[in-house]
Amino acid sequence: MRKIRKNDLVQIMKGKDAGKSGRILAIFPAEAKCIVEGSNRVKRHQKARQSGAPSGIIEKSMRIHLSNVMLIDPKNGKPSRVKFLNEAGKKVRVFTRSGARVEAVEAGAKAGS
Repeated sequence: MRKIRKNDLVQIMKGKDAGKSGRILAIFPAEAKCIVEGSNRVKRHQKARQSGAPSGIIEKSMRIHLSNVMLIDPKNGKPSRVKFLNEAGKKVRVFTRSGARVEAVEAGAKAGS
């Protein structure tokens, strides 16, 4: 079980995009990296692979190391570390700053959408 998962709201702590926030689009556990929406954008020259595929200079998001992002605690809007607690035999992610469960925050965000 990872402390940061897909669709978590995170803030970038280091690098050229430090201070920006966004959702996790993909996680690569073997490399300990993730892709955060709208951050670490680079331009790549791409050749059309098929007849309808785009070519030219394309802007895309690149991977960021997991140690450079932190989950945002919705109670105060600040980045917080995450710890695991054992509740009723299940591992639960909890914000260290406020003590709120991460899963409860995600469920509330999904129900509100």
